[in-house]
Amino acid sequence: MSSPLRSVHIASLGCARNDVDSEELAARLELGGFTLVEDAGEAETVVVNTCGFVEQAKKDSIDTLLAAADLKDAGTVRSVVAVGCMAERYGVELASSLPEADAVLGFDAYADIAERLRSILEGEQQISHVPRDRRKLLPLTPSARPAAAVAVATPGHSPLPEGLAPLSGPPTLRRRLASGPSASLKIASGCDRRCAFCAIPAFRGSYLSRPIEELEAEARWLVEDGVRELFLVSENTSSYGKDLGTGHRLERLLGRLAGIDGLEWIRVSYLQPAEIRPSLIDAMLGTEKVVPYFDLSFQHASPSVLRAMRRFGDPDSFLSLIGQIRSKSPEAGIRSNVIAGFPGETDADVECLRQFIIDADLDMLGVFGYSDEEGTEGATLPGHLAAEEIEERRAMLADVAIEVCESRASERIGEEVVVLVEEADGIGRAMHQAPETDGNTTLDGPAEVGSLIPARVIDSDGIDLIAEAK
Repeated sequence: MSSPLRSVHIASLGCARNDVDSEELAARLELGGFTLVEDAGEAETVVVNTCGFVEQAKKDSIDTLLAAADLKDAGTVRSVVAVGCMAERYGVELASSLPEADAVLGFDAYADIAERLRSILEGEQQISHVPRDRRKLLPLTPSARPAAAVAVATPGHSPLPEGLAPLSGPPTLRRRLASGPSASLKIASGCDRRCAFCAIPAFRGSYLSRPIEELEAEARWLVEDGVRELFLVSENTSSYGKDLGTGHRLERLLGRLAGIDGLEWIRVSYLQPAEIRPSLIDAMLGTEKVVPYFDLSFQHASPSVLRAMRRFGDPDSFLSLIGQIRSKSPEAGIRSNVIAGFPGETDADVECLRQFIIDADLDMLGVFGYSDEEGTEGATLPGHLAAEEIEERRAMLADVAIEVCESRASERIGEEVVVLVEEADGIGRAMHQAPETDGNTTLDGPAEVGSLIPARVIDSDGIDLIAEAK
């Protein structure tokens, strides 16, 4: 007798990479006999794909799990399951502190997620995930990783089992959970950098690129589903291909994706300034369909703070990089993030960062306050600042960043742009605006979702633009 059809809702938190992982889980659950529902209250099981990056993200994940647990008393929900980064990072500790969750499952559970959820509904208890340093699961030498990866559970690196791929379906385990003309394409996972403030490498593992052929096939499937813009995501996109051998770097991938009919925009996220080479700048600005957009992870500007962070750079080198980009493409969008209040940061360091924010004149800048992350070097460093001082510095720098970014937006008045329409009332994004983070551009009238409309910027509102179609 076949198993009864079960219903499941997936709540995805955190970054675009996590959203892609949620779509892998969705595909696995559908193949395993589950029906996906949009309303958590109508599902038998709620799966929360948690984020474990910073304190606020952890809080949001806990709140979402507790809200789902409350539905067990009010609707059809019978089980709540935590997966994702926070579940992978904390495992049994999270399960102990959050008994409202029926299971806490790590990445190793993804391969048989449907079977595990079904057993939970049948009253069986799951053994909570025991965290481990996932960097140790793959060889230290990047070139040896692709062969070893077949034995490691890594979200986003799982082709469909032979015989299960529908003729018109995706080449990998993925089921879109969102509609719209833009979609993320996860080109790699993990990170080899050892930034003192970041715990991601320990629970996401070492850097592992996906093969170009696999990415190209998935991109074609997304375009067939109506996607016009691909947003290339990973923990460190500028490292793409370093484990695949000569000739497989990001420059080549961009060229291959640009050859896909129906794809209009290719956007690259999360580039490390220390890894930007002239050939990559040329490829991003010279390859058809690649939008002039640079997401550069500066994190600070003070050389001493950057060294303590185990990063590289200074104001002069960063401004030189920005200058190289803008000399070739004045209209290019450039965004970044910085951290205020890292241990040992002095008043002089804060002033260095403040002046850099002004001189860089970025289109978008996120300013975050430092917080200790368990297991990171930063948590052990001397010179920790009081939380109140960190917040004061963050707020001051954020005010400067807002003023700079709004000024940059106003400078675009009169500029010719192309707008990718995301809502029928004419709201969309220009090439320098990434999904959800960099503001939007509103046209002077309704337009078809997914269309690309040439326009002229006539006004700005904060970082948002107002444009009239040509």
